[in-house]
Amino acid sequence: MTHTQNILIKNPTAVMTGRRGEHARAGAVDIRIVDGRISEMAANLSPQPGERLIDARHCVVYPGWVNTHHHLFQNLLKAVPAGINQDLQGWLASVPYPRLNRFTPHLTRIAARLGMAELLLSGVTTCADHHYLYHAHGSTESGDQLFDIAEAFGMRFVLCRGGALESATAHPGFSKTALQPESLEQMVGDIERLKSRYHQDSPDAMRRVVVAPTTPTFSLPPTLLRELAHTARGMGLRLHTHLSETQHYVNFCREQYNCLPVEFVAENEWLGPDVWFAHAVHLQPSEIRLLAQTGTGISHCPVSNARLGSGIAPVPAMAAAGVPISLGVDGVASNESGSMVGEAHTAWLIHRAAQGAAATTAEEVIHWGTAGGAQVLGLGAVGTLQVGQAADLVLYGLDHPRFLGFHDLAVAPVVAGEPITVRYSLVGGRLVVDNGVIPGLDLEQLRAEAHEGVQQLLQEVIEG
Repeated sequence: MTHTQNILIKNPTAVMTGRRGEHARAGAVDIRIVDGRISEMAANLSPQPGERLIDARHCVVYPGWVNTHHHLFQNLLKAVPAGINQDLQGWLASVPYPRLNRFTPHLTRIAARLGMAELLLSGVTTCADHHYLYHAHGSTESGDQLFDIAEAFGMRFVLCRGGALESATAHPGFSKTALQPESLEQMVGDIERLKSRYHQDSPDAMRRVVVAPTTPTFSLPPTLLRELAHTARGMGLRLHTHLSETQHYVNFCREQYNCLPVEFVAENEWLGPDVWFAHAVHLQPSEIRLLAQTGTGISHCPVSNARLGSGIAPVPAMAAAGVPISLGVDGVASNESGSMVGEAHTAWLIHRAAQGAAATTAEEVIHWGTAGGAQVLGLGAVGTLQVGQAADLVLYGLDHPRFLGFHDLAVAPVVAGEPITVRYSLVGGRLVVDNGVIPGLDLEQLRAEAHEGVQQLLQEVIEG
């Protein structure tokens, strides 16, 4: 990881702040970074001795994206033919779950490094990984691996420690494997270990641990769900899981518990400003009101939801009601891309397609993917570009011919989408992408390792 240095970013074409309304744009201001924080934002700042000068001509500056829902291990499972045309249930049963026990520490490391590199090169500076590679007779070292890899890349990292507990027979993927779910004691014991070793409480924390059973309705019985909530809050940890991703999910909850999913988690103490859910595609207005009233957040994953045919989450309605909204890539096995630019672009488009051109704005989507993400993760010192905040920001290069002719270059990353080049990216004032390159990363080696990993998984499928 590179060291912190004082930096002056000069002459950007535009600066987007991640804030709302009239504060969404800062104009073409210079940005001075001292001791890892933004100390000045103003026009025509003069270089000071010892500062590194970054020429930001032909660049726009954004807050670093805060990715609030990911599955890093899936970076070696892109476009698996058996799952490419499946819905969520079929895809779970044919792609990730049959391969859970094949992810050795070596393969997990390759996948995580590939995933983090892809995220950094799309402008992500914080990643919350919903990691569920756990079972009764498996190792727990993959969580430690993820923290170590994130530290090497310089990325802010939130480990959402997942897994299924005891009674997981109804889980659409796990039930098709021969693996045994963990006990509550196993999961809680590992969470306690991870918390004591890695967790930081500060608003600019580099490392966080979150309690995150894979799916509340399928992965554990209600009594354990409630007990996990008590355990998490007793340890001062946030809570995260999947919710209402498909209509099947809603139907199962109604049949099994005679209520809607948000009502179910409410009964089991899984609502509040310390909770956020991934997907939330199928919600009733009463559920939206309940999320808003309790300050419960959402991770919107539009690309994965579209790819799996799950539907379009009612995010404009949720945002209007006051639900905290963030963006997540989800697993790239159901996305085929780890780009937050792609996610933001899709979020901007998909609600317009469904509800008309007034449904979203580029500024609001940027807010969801930056400040919104920081809010649901409890990282108040990141997510916006303003004096005093941690210097987590990204410079997108806009000198490619596809950006010529733009009248408003400030919104180009969102309205044009990929491909786009990250020139520089900073996390807490440290350069994690420097002139288009991740310091210390051998891309050719990573490419070879990824190929090796895919070949190994393919061979195991043939032999199995």
